[in-house]
Amino acid sequence: MARRSTSSSTGSPTGPRNRTPQPVRVRRRTFGDFVKAFLAFIALLVLVVGVPGALALTVGWPLPSGAPKLEWLQQEITVQTFLNVLTVIVWLAWAQFTACVLVEAKAALSGVGLAGRVPGAGPSQLLARQLVAALLLVGATAASLTPGLSQLGHSLEGNQKGTVAAAQQTPGLFAQQQEQAAGTAAALAEQAAHAAAHADTGAASARDGGTKYYRIQPPEGRHHDSLWEIAQRHLGDGRRYKEIYELNKDRVQPDGSRLSEASLIRPGWIMEMPADARGGELVEMPDAQVSPDVQQQIHDYARTGDQGHAQEGGGSGGADASQTSPPGQRPGTDADAGHGEAHERGRQHASPAQHGAGSRAVEGFGLPEALIGAPLLAAGLLGALGRRRRQALWQSALGAVGGRRGTEPPTPSGDAQDVQDALLVGADPEGVRLLDRSLRGLAAGLAAESRALPVVYAAWLSSGDLHLQLAQPAGKPPAPWRPGQDQTFWTLGRADAERYEDVDTAAPYPGLVSLGTMDDSRLLLNLEAVPGIVSLSGREADRAAVFASVAAELATNGWSDRMTITLVGFGADLTPLAPNRLRHLDGIEALIETMEAETRQRRGALGAAGHDSVLTGRTGPAQHTRWAPHLVLLAAQPSAEDALRLAELAADAGRLGIGYLVGTETGELPGAAWEMEITTEGRLLAPLLGLELEAQMLPAVQQRALVELFVEADPEHDPDGPVNAPPFLVDISEQGRPAVYARLVGPYEIIGLDTPDGERSALLHEALALLLLHREGVHPRVLASALWPRGVTEDVRDALVERLRGWLGSDPDGTARLGTDGTGRLTLAKSVVSDLDVLRSLYHEATQGKGVDSRAVRGRLLTDALVLVRGPLLADRPEDRYRWLTHEIIDARLPLLVADIGLALSAFHLEKDRAEKAIEALDAALRTAPSDERLWNELLRATHATGEPARVRSLAADLLARSGARGLPPRTEALLDELLPSWRDGAAAG
Repeated sequence: MARRSTSSSTGSPTGPRNRTPQPVRVRRRTFGDFVKAFLAFIALLVLVVGVPGALALTVGWPLPSGAPKLEWLQQEITVQTFLNVLTVIVWLAWAQFTACVLVEAKAALSGVGLAGRVPGAGPSQLLARQLVAALLLVGATAASLTPGLSQLGHSLEGNQKGTVAAAQQTPGLFAQQQEQAAGTAAALAEQAAHAAAHADTGAASARDGGTKYYRIQPPEGRHHDSLWEIAQRHLGDGRRYKEIYELNKDRVQPDGSRLSEASLIRPGWIMEMPADARGGELVEMPDAQVSPDVQQQIHDYARTGDQGHAQEGGGSGGADASQTSPPGQRPGTDADAGHGEAHERGRQHASPAQHGAGSRAVEGFGLPEALIGAPLLAAGLLGALGRRRRQALWQSALGAVGGRRGTEPPTPSGDAQDVQDALLVGADPEGVRLLDRSLRGLAAGLAAESRALPVVYAAWLSSGDLHLQLAQPAGKPPAPWRPGQDQTFWTLGRADAERYEDVDTAAPYPGLVSLGTMDDSRLLLNLEAVPGIVSLSGREADRAAVFASVAAELATNGWSDRMTITLVGFGADLTPLAPNRLRHLDGIEALIETMEAETRQRRGALGAAGHDSVLTGRTGPAQHTRWAPHLVLLAAQPSAEDALRLAELAADAGRLGIGYLVGTETGELPGAAWEMEITTEGRLLAPLLGLELEAQMLPAVQQRALVELFVEADPEHDPDGPVNAPPFLVDISEQGRPAVYARLVGPYEIIGLDTPDGERSALLHEALALLLLHREGVHPRVLASALWPRGVTEDVRDALVERLRGWLGSDPDGTARLGTDGTGRLTLAKSVVSDLDVLRSLYHEATQGKGVDSRAVRGRLLTDALVLVRGPLLADRPEDRYRWLTHEIIDARLPLLVADIGLALSAFHLEKDRAEKAIEALDAALRTAPSDERLWNELLRATHATGEPARVRSLAADLLARSGARGLPPRTEALLDELLPSWRDGAAAG
């Protein structure tokens, strides 16, 4: 597997900056710590208990014992009066300080968010914070005092025992260090016996030099060692982690592996430190406090400092850390044993964007890779675009907007066409469907067991499996889910996910959104559950691309029911993607005002409903849309004052279902629980989270093209514009007889070509059908993704194109019937025609061509068109093929076109009072468009025109039976009231 680029190549000269509040390893408590804690305790005791006690003993109650009378106001002001007033002020100050102590203690012990601000407290709250922190210093870890990350990536004590049989290595935030601890335990145990035999030699060697060393510590609770923290503690600046990395890069570690990336370190490894390193836990020379095996390991490690590369080479037999594998599966662990097989199984289910990556990278012409590499985002956008186009067709058919506009949507061109093709290539609708069913199935399973939904920080999609990373252990997951690498992971295999059926339950985690990929795993972060703000630093253009990707996926994803996404500082032009979800605010003042009101409202609603959080309100008897998330995307860095106000709002946001993603130029933002950086190379970095992702981005050019697609599909866009003509009109005269004629409307038949051999026939037929439905041209990558949804190599695709070209042959002038246009798209010659092309051309000619001026010509053209209709599109297609039709709207356009033809022909006959001919035309159209209300209404009129009330009553009864519990549409009811006033009596009697 290719070696990943390191963070040193992507960051600024000082390396990626990430100042996320991070739990640090618990250090040994010093005597000074205990003195500070004792003094803080005395101070708190005096201020909280002593002050009110002294006031009660010396002054007593300062206020009148009864209701004051008018005479009381006329009394002389004495010294006692002043003392009473001062006593009241001291009591108020004590009450305020006590409130500050309680607020700060609650925030420190809970570890979630910032402490709430006590009104008017100022210095009092600062003093309370310092005293509480000093008091808790000796009794709590730093993680318990740190908001945000203290809730992330829990590990149980049992997982610290370092067994190689760490049951299942799965991706996760901090997962690299977790899995490395298990993978190196056995190697360290083997080293111990060897080290004891050389203890004396190692000690002497270490004494000769003054070099300092640090040994990577195993996980403790929720904390995992990192080079950043080591630099922070021992060098005074976390950004100096690169110095440690450079001193130790590629040197052989005790377990035989090497340090190749700054973010990939393992417990038990030894790090040589810069000369100015200071503080505890450093080893300058082994002494009685260092075990013999550690002495020997440090001695052996010191010898590799100058010539380690030449001496060791790579022949230790250990794993090479430069050989990356999926998150949670690092070389040197037993998880690698089955990785090849698991990866191959995963390839069988991967999206087109996950296969043929090499060929796509080489070819790459004309299509934006940002969308091709984002299968969940592409699937959401493609589905939303299809719904928008169908809505436009239906509204146009009913005359709801601007009159009748026809059945032909506008054909995109330029960047919009490239983006549409990229969506077709990259989309993984099956993956979205399985993700949605899996999450809803989990919610239903927990509800059946009367259990609450666990808080989920992230989801990983890896090799077809789904891994949920929980905020804290939540017990045994409901079947078919199973525990992951520890009790903070729940895992569902692809095969189990495919057995899930649709369930009627609310989407449990609608705030999940893709951030990027690490090796073969895709990370989805649950913005709704973050205990505070998520900040993103980097160049403005890069941040904007990440923000746009997040906004677009949240607005169109298929695993949520309903949500609000507020865009501030960007995205005013993105709202057409989902007007019901996306809203844009001009400035941060409007945002803060809005969110303060909503935060109060949600707190009150949760309290009134008796729920702890929105998660408990999403399952059971709660309404599905009651606890929809509100996600705020603020691209511009707020001012210091606004940042503090946002931090206060975000302190309790995770419980309320509100998430904040905020951009920053400096990388420092008050209240930021998780901090990330986007580099100019498109890497998303969070060193302290153990994350280095290929970021999912939506650049400005693709944003504009996407918006163009959605705007053009909007039913209210330019309602008075011209009716779109078919993309390809056929010469319907006798001289226009085609060389190749394919019948698609009904059973699939091809006239004019020999039948290919059975092995290739299905693929060639499907490829020809795709090209016939897209006369504007089909990109080769779109063709490949349609025929091989699980991916295919470039040579296989090109071989099929050549077979198709040879099968179609050439025209008499020698021109190949399958050609390529200037953009590289495959196009068919005009001599290759389908019955759908003829159908469109006949209707266009009848209504906008020669038929406009000649009634006889119009009738003949409409009759010929209706004769071509033999059933639905590709009626006999195999179930396992032509799945690309789910992305098309031809299944909606064809019935509307047939209905238009039937209505036009019916009107043609009714003009001459030929009711039976009109009924015959309408019946023929109804066989292809049985749910078109317009056809049924026109059939009622034509039947009424026969003058036979019994036939009208029979038709009305048939319509009532078809409508079922939904009842008749309002227009049909009104028409029946007009034509058959007694129909309601018959309906009531029935």
